[in-house]
Amino acid sequence: MSADPSPRRYTLFEDAQGLVLASAQAALGIHLLRAAGLVTGGTAGTALILSYATGLNFSALFFGLNIPFFALAFRARGPVFCAKSLVTVSFVSILAEALKPVLVLQTIHPAAAALLFGVSAGVGLLGLFRHSGTLGGVSIVALIVQDRYGWRAGHVQLAHDLILFAIASLILPLDRIGWSLLGAVVLNFVIAFNHRRDWYIVS
Repeated sequence: MSADPSPRRYTLFEDAQGLVLASAQAALGIHLLRAAGLVTGGTAGTALILSYATGLNFSALFFGLNIPFFALAFRARGPVFCAKSLVTVSFVSILAEALKPVLVLQTIHPAAAALLFGVSAGVGLLGLFRHSGTLGGVSIVALIVQDRYGWRAGHVQLAHDLILFAIASLILPLDRIGWSLLGAVVLNFVIAFNHRRDWYIVS
């Protein structure tokens, strides 16, 4: 039997539900991380560090920091990718705030928060990548580098995260940095091992 020369693309509804579910997965991971006072890499990590240091709202910082990267997404991968990235960043920003009053965590061990964050946010990012969305910032750069040079998106993101953690170590306790690094390693392992364009069709 010959292969179908025209692979099936996602419908609008399939794209929409995929982006919403993946955004919810990522927002849950961030909520767990924040409850334990940990950080992560990428734009979300930068927003968390600034939020801890200044007391400013994480979601507002996260959305604001992503704005410059939308222009890069538009130029490098087109208007659809840019629009989806804008939508998913907005979803995650809103959902991260919405979870605060309805999922109140009095205590969570930082090891559990790190591991659950890595799995939850990693699966969320995979879902976003599969539907041509991202969490903006470094995720956009990582995908562009993977497309152009063949470097795994997870490896690119991990390299950036190591630099960000070095900066975070100047303002956060070292034990929190250690647990945060564990979460980032798990997240990037999930992406590096599972995100391959030859395994599925990206719409």
